[in-house]
Amino acid sequence: QVQLVESGGGSVQSGGSLRLSCVHSGFTGSRRCMGWFRQAPGKGREGVAAIDSDSSTTYADSVKGRFTISQDNAKNTVYLQMGSLEPEDTAMYYCAAQKSLPFWRIRPTSYGYWGQGTQVTVSS
Repeated sequence: QVQLVESGGGSVQSGGSLRLSCVHSGFTGSRRCMGWFRQAPGKGREGVAAIDSDSSTTYADSVKGRFTISQDNAKNTVYLQMGSLEPEDTAMYYCAAQKSLPFWRIRPTSYGYWGQGTQVTVSS
């Protein structure tokens, strides 16, 4: 069973940076896709970024140039480096995983495994 544990959330002022981590376990095959999603109060879950086992990345337009997704396969960890944070980035951030390479990389319905989330709060 795939398990995901996020960490790294917190409170930061506008313009600041945070790095989120997602440690994963339970993958048995070589193909996988990992994504970061966020959900603000009263809003739907939104795709932020994704990276696959070939290190191909996908980003939402709203975070391009500010966020970077990366992975360290030796540590079974996926990172989301967030910079130039804005109050609009405030949300619960979730790590997600899929044992394949979905066509739609930052759609929540493309993923079958989810972490518990880590809160990011950006104040102005």
